Amino acid sequence: MLGFASVLLVADRSSDGGGGAFAAQASAVPGSADERAVTTSGALQTEIFPLLLFAVAGMMLFVSANDLLMLFVALEVLSLPLYLLCGLARRRRLLSQEAAVKYFLLGAFSSAFFLYGLALLYGYTGSISLDAIRTSALSGTHDDTLLILGLGLLSVGLLFKIGAAPFHSWIPDVYQGAPTPITAFMGSATKVAAFGALIRVYYVSFAGLGWDWRPVAWAVAILTMVVGSIFAVTQTDVKRMLAYSSVAHAGFILVGVIALNRAGLSGSLFYLLAYGLTTIGAFGILTLVRDPDGEATHLSRWAGLGRRSPLVAGVFALFLLALAGIPLTSGFTGKFAVFSAAVSGGATPLVVVGAVVSAMAAFFYVRVIVMMFFAEPVADGPVVVIPGGATATALAVAAAVTVVLGVFPQPVLDLANHAVPFLR
Repeated sequence: MLGFASVLLVADRSSDGGGGAFAAQASAVPGSADERAVTTSGALQTEIFPLLLFAVAGMMLFVSANDLLMLFVALEVLSLPLYLLCGLARRRRLLSQEAAVKYFLLGAFSSAFFLYGLALLYGYTGSISLDAIRTSALSGTHDDTLLILGLGLLSVGLLFKIGAAPFHSWIPDVYQGAPTPITAFMGSATKVAAFGALIRVYYVSFAGLGWDWRPVAWAVAILTMVVGSIFAVTQTDVKRMLAYSSVAHAGFILVGVIALNRAGLSGSLFYLLAYGLTTIGAFGILTLVRDPDGEATHLSRWAGLGRRSPLVAGVFALFLLALAGIPLTSGFTGKFAVFSAAVSGGATPLVVVGAVVSAMAAFFYVRVIVMMFFAEPVADGPVVVIPGGATATALAVAAAVTVVLGVFPQPVLDLANHAVPFLR
């Protein structure tokens, strides 16, 4: 569902300003024969959709692989297309290319950590199968040095992909520089795939070693929540604010993973669905608010938007309230699910930190809402473009699911609970 909604957004906002389809409509004179020819060529020959398909295929393989080598192959299959997609923005070419290079270099570095951890675990067990690693780890017949080192290095590669601190430094620059539809795709589908792989590795291979990795996971979760929320408060660019928000939400989801129980797994799955669709909706709204030079991402440009376009501002406010975890939204249900699971799993101090950070994080979401509805509109304010059919569909689905999962979440919670056995 997340991949489908993201592809709808990418397809309809193909004039965002990147390469291929992103550049086709931006580079021609409106209404001219050249525009028609270039648009037709972009629609037929764009590299965007094949790259998206490769990335989605890698994500599907990433969450279903049963051995570490296949996990590594899937990681590269989903990452390489994203490196290219991040550099396709045409209007902000230098910023986009800088983001792509930074993402590529740091991504390659994290992949090296993953591969080295794989080698150490193979040296420990003589196998790369997740089940074989668990059996060997529980046997207690070997020195655990290679096991702990391999787990640590493997975790670096996985934590980089989910954007957990201190491996989050790439997220703000990449989210800001990439074309906004690609940012929505990365912020939703990529994070879901990364968490799916992390859950499988930790719960299939290392569940019996909880006391070995759980304290480190506590520290990572706390640092991720605090760093993401504090830095989001200081941002004046809406895309960077949402980027740091995604870092904080990675910490909240880690709280459910750390619970080490079935409720934690089902709560994490629910949270991923709710957060993914909310993120697609929030970035989808960003593609509609535009200045002459492109998207109006500076926070000051959103002043008075609620008076100029109350529908768009209202939908964006709904997504921000869901990200803040306000009751009757999907975000509140997701946080309640992972926090309650963590309490039952003995991680009550972690929940206290999460609750405090959630209250602090609500500030930067509410600040945007106040600016949209209670500030005076700027004289040369941005225009709100009319969304195409695909964008409107993606936004409508995201908004509807955000409300439904906040009011009637039980069917999806039950579905997530039934899906837990398939993760192991």
